[in-house]
Amino acid sequence: MNTISFNTANYVARQLDYHMTRGWGQGDKAANEHFRPIETFGERFDEMLGRIQSLGFEAIDLWLSQVNYPWATPDHIAIAKDLLAKYRFPVVSLVGWFGSTPDEFAATCKIATALGCPILGGSTSVLQKDRDFVVGALRDYGLVLGVENHPEKTPQELLDRIGDPIAGTLGACVDTGWFGTQGYDAAKALEELFPVLVNVHLKDVLAVGAHDTCSYGKGIVPIEDCVRTLKRLGYQGAISIEHEPEHYNPEADCVEGLRLVQGWLA
Repeated sequence: MNTISFNTANYVARQLDYHMTRGWGQGDKAANEHFRPIETFGERFDEMLGRIQSLGFEAIDLWLSQVNYPWATPDHIAIAKDLLAKYRFPVVSLVGWFGSTPDEFAATCKIATALGCPILGGSTSVLQKDRDFVVGALRDYGLVLGVENHPEKTPQELLDRIGDPIAGTLGACVDTGWFGTQGYDAAKALEELFPVLVNVHLKDVLAVGAHDTCSYGKGIVPIEDCVRTLKRLGYQGAISIEHEPEHYNPEADCVEGLRLVQGWLA
């Protein structure tokens, strides 16, 4: 049975009371500022995890901005580890931006390993600058990097960015919403990328050419077809419930998304 996880990037606008008027960077900055102080980190991280558990989720994908390499000390990481154990939350993946330098990428790997997280589901420019370093670091830390699609218009463009996939080390993390934004059938993309697929961010968007996320079935992404395609192909990995509205709390939509995905997988 696939793990169905809550992507904590769903809370990108939470620290702004869901009034995110200047785009993703505004929410990212607010999240970093909220979680960075060690004096309040435990209380704030605990509150977030408790809230997610109350929604019925049993696993998370942890957005790096909530335990980020520029500021996360050993104390931050130890507190996060203890709280994840308290709620019995496995961290399916770290999600986000994994750095522009080898040192930043290595710092991300250290956080993932410390939190028992096996997958990085996101992006780093280091892959294009120093592929050998990235592959070596992944092997050293026992991690898999799933490179996530954003600007890529087709699966082939994502494969071109990944380069030669390496089983157990380097593959694809498909964001269905971004394929919707690019006007590509996300269910077809999952089928085409299945041989290298290591993680799935299940997201719907309202229209081609924009990236306004919405509840499943309200947008243009064939969400049910995506899940049924994964089931037919025998995908055993996690499916991340992802929905990041700028102006309202996504929790109710995420709970409904969990129910729908469970039904489609049954």
